Amino acid sequence: MPTTPHFAQELRPVRPRFAGRLVALCALGLGFGLAFGAAPAAAQGKLEAQYEASLAGIPVGKGAWNIDIQDDVFSAAASGGTSGLLKSFTGGAGTGASQGRVVNGALVATGYQASTTTQKKTEEIRITLDKGNVKDFSILPEPPVDPDRIVVTEAHRRGVWDPMTASLLRVPGNGDPVSPEACRNAAPVFDGRMRYELKLDFKRMDTVKAEKGYKGPVVVCSIYFVPIAGYIPDRPVIKYLAAQRNMEIAFAPIAGTRILVPFWLKVPTPLGPAMLEATSFVTSAQPPRVAKTQ
Repeated sequence: MPTTPHFAQELRPVRPRFAGRLVALCALGLGFGLAFGAAPAAAQGKLEAQYEASLAGIPVGKGAWNIDIQDDVFSAAASGGTSGLLKSFTGGAGTGASQGRVVNGALVATGYQASTTTQKKTEEIRITLDKGNVKDFSILPEPPVDPDRIVVTEAHRRGVWDPMTASLLRVPGNGDPVSPEACRNAAPVFDGRMRYELKLDFKRMDTVKAEKGYKGPVVVCSIYFVPIAGYIPDRPVIKYLAAQRNMEIAFAPIAGTRILVPFWLKVPTPLGPAMLEATSFVTSAQPPRVAKTQ
């Protein structure tokens, strides 16, 4: 992590904005999606979760995440926004959603949409996918061309996950999915603007208790952010996240499936730890749909 006085001076005039971006990057796949592959699902299940974001222990945002995995289709949707003191600096809200088909047990995304609204503007991102390849994407309003931004090529948009679908972490095998095996993952993400890699390493097993819903084990992984393209190298938040070696994420299961999703995410910042944590995590297995008969 950069610790030089120059780096601290660089951050000082943009601290509220920097903190806001770090919290936004924690928010339910709306920015810092967790890209660990929608591999074959074991069954059907649902999740209804509420999250709270905090910075140095101070609440700065709230969000919700709903996931529905059926026998032939799936959907995931998230929404969130800043609150409290941070809202006065970088007030904003966002939504994100993905949907697709379940083919031979695998989640195959066909579309992703995200919308973010700040005090200055509203931005819409749409991505259409076909078997992991980006067929089409758009950002409205179209952002200006920045000569310092590393260009995203067509090759960068092949074999990728959208941020929302990528947040569904599947653990192979027949044993308990909440295990060290879950952290042996790495995958590419394209969020409409950036192409990046996220890598996991097993750190420890832990237990959690939501205010409502899930109480039980989680697997805690170290998480590493590797920017590939679509970013401006000199941006402080990019430098900071790429240099981090102390970010952690805890995964909890969707009942009835081998899919894990983030329960909490911790990101150290110059202002104190940024954390996104589930306050409500209600999940249930869904019985298979009975085929209609004449």
